[in-house]
Amino acid sequence: MTILVTGATGSVGRLLVDELVSAGAEVRALTNDPARAALPDEVDIARGYLGRPSTLPAALAGIDTVYLAPLPAYVDDFVRCAQHAGVRRVVVLSGEPAEYEAQGDPSAWHYYWIERAIEAGGFDWTFLRPGQFMNNTLGWAPSIKAESVVRAPYAGAVQTPIDLGDIAAVARVVLLSERFNGQKIMMSGPEALTPPEEVEQIAEAIGREVRFIEQTPQEYLDELAPAIGLETAQWLLDGFRMMAEWPMKPEPAVPELIGRPALTYREWALANADAFR
Repeated sequence: MTILVTGATGSVGRLLVDELVSAGAEVRALTNDPARAALPDEVDIARGYLGRPSTLPAALAGIDTVYLAPLPAYVDDFVRCAQHAGVRRVVVLSGEPAEYEAQGDPSAWHYYWIERAIEAGGFDWTFLRPGQFMNNTLGWAPSIKAESVVRAPYAGAVQTPIDLGDIAAVARVVLLSERFNGQKIMMSGPEALTPPEEVEQIAEAIGREVRFIEQTPQEYLDELAPAIGLETAQWLLDGFRMMAEWPMKPEPAVPELIGRPALTYREWALANADAFR
């Protein structure tokens, strides 16, 4: 059985390819840039991208199981192509906000839009729902390097940051077992932290003081929207607000599924200290 990994050059997808290869699985990797991905020799490469549906039929040919990276705008195209190819099972990298999104306006759906489409498509499915990625805080690196400052909204937002490697390890376990079909797996790191607490741990890792300055929501939007667009910036802001109103709690899925403790944020900060120096 060959597993198709979409987004195989991406942050989680690339790590997942290595996890699956190490487990002896047959892997086909969907990537726009095979050279940059530096994929293992035993991986079958399909050149393409979820955002270019014309590349999907060839990538999906003969595939039973797919790891689906999140790209809501093209999920309907994926469903159509996967149905035509006879794909049986889809493991989706969704997100912790999916359940919250499901209670709100469909125009604001992101992760839930993908989940809903996959369910309606008639596949066997598993939804992986991690919270904040530890790597997201690499976005603080420029201001830490330049000013020893982090500016962010909602200082009281309680998050449970998770390492990309732990997400990939859980995805490998799920892809290689049928027992997770129909499950929505909440995933997190081992501790609940606020942004100022994350900043403190980065400061410890680099050996110098770093200040946290709380932004107003409008200050955050004014800074971020020119770079990523107002809609995306507002979606991120809403996530911080949600975590301030409903603090996140650590989930047990990572140690239960992969048989070792999840990486702590302090361990991640130490491993990535050079990015902040």
